[in-house]
Amino acid sequence: MSKTAKATYRCGECGWTTVKWVGRCGECQAWGTVDEAGARQGVHAVKAGAVSAPAVPIGQVRAEDVQARPTGVSELDRVLGGGLVPGGVVLLAGEPGIGKSTLLLQAAACMARGETVLYVTGEESAAQVRMRADRIGAIEDRLYLAAETDLSALVTHVEKVRPSLLIVDSIQTIGSAEATGVPGGVTQVREVAGNLVRLAKENAMATVLVGHVTKDGTIAGPRVLEHLVDVVLNFEGDRNSRLRMVRAIKNRFGPIEEVGCFDLHERGITGITDPSGLFISRHPEPVPGTCVTVTIEGTRPIPAELQALVGPTEAPQPRRTSSGLDSYRVAMVLAVMERRLNAKIGRCDVFTATVGGIRLTDPAVDLALMLSVVSAAGDQALPPGLVALGEVGLAGELRAVRDVRRRLAEASRLGFTRALVPAGSLDDDAARKDAPPGGGRVVALRSTARISALTPGFQVTEVENVWDALTHIR
Repeated sequence: MSKTAKATYRCGECGWTTVKWVGRCGECQAWGTVDEAGARQGVHAVKAGAVSAPAVPIGQVRAEDVQARPTGVSELDRVLGGGLVPGGVVLLAGEPGIGKSTLLLQAAACMARGETVLYVTGEESAAQVRMRADRIGAIEDRLYLAAETDLSALVTHVEKVRPSLLIVDSIQTIGSAEATGVPGGVTQVREVAGNLVRLAKENAMATVLVGHVTKDGTIAGPRVLEHLVDVVLNFEGDRNSRLRMVRAIKNRFGPIEEVGCFDLHERGITGITDPSGLFISRHPEPVPGTCVTVTIEGTRPIPAELQALVGPTEAPQPRRTSSGLDSYRVAMVLAVMERRLNAKIGRCDVFTATVGGIRLTDPAVDLALMLSVVSAAGDQALPPGLVALGEVGLAGELRAVRDVRRRLAEASRLGFTRALVPAGSLDDDAARKDAPPGGGRVVALRSTARISALTPGFQVTEVENVWDALTHIR
């Protein structure tokens, strides 16, 4: 090979290039993804070619042709932003056995009552899918089923059936003869995904791709897969619980971080329209180490309970275990407690968890996490009917969070009567005209007393730092 045409190496995950082979990508830090991409070529001028359609002013583009169509599963439509868009490509990822195929088969049966749907399975035989369809009642005349693992055969099925919705379960099992490697490899997944996206756009066909996840929960395959599709959904849930959640990570047609709640049972999967109360345990008496907060998932306020257990240990390295919470966030809150509250938990094991399998990433849960740990360390229960909202800063201050009034309205609807919120979360404007669920008038905040009544009997106290928060609950 000449000096002017040196071989280049490209990362299959992010596209980073280098002139020599390395075991780890210098951009995305992934191992074993750098392969030879061939000789480096110079830049060539591209001649003008034929266009598929002439360019027109944006105001003359027909938006009616891509209106979202409901799937028949209300919670799935909520996450998608109203339904499936013709020509849109959706990637649904989740752990094995969590219910992805069941949810999609049920949605396919609902849409097949008015449109033609093609379900292509590469992981199971047609008979196995038929058995599941019988169990959940998903037998429809316009629902077509094919068991294929070859991309060219899949395209043939699409040309013959002409479906409005195509479901591929899963993209890692489909291979193309035009690409090297085995199905599921980086090159194969990129080739198959690119062809399916092109097929969906050319035929105005909504497409749903099922994707695998790695052991750390990320979507398997090249990162370019998430860039190619229009919507990325993540299927979450605890194997020991019937509750399942579908979260929108990317959505070109609707809001992101929207969440749909489902109940997985032997007869299929059912949407839960009101998940409030599912993530709170009911105790006959107040229990130390528990505190309730309200998180915002998309546009939905969801009350959730945090639990903590603190105990001394003789081990040289105390354990810090969390379930349903960001471990780095938990470590930060514990460090603030030791430094700003002088909490003696450095020689203690600290276990934190959420109730019901929900995963909380909202910074507004920091104050509730801190109070639950303080309650567990002192073996003293918090006052009943209390919710806590606020982001904890490294200096011990409490930062304001968004949508405080919506959170408090949801807490009031479930019977909570007291709340701790950061200073500045409620304004001093005139009394609000809107009334929260259950009745009651929102009274303007009095800055002198720093107390606002959300509904009759509901008391909100503003606190500025973690010391102030502890003072008000004692």
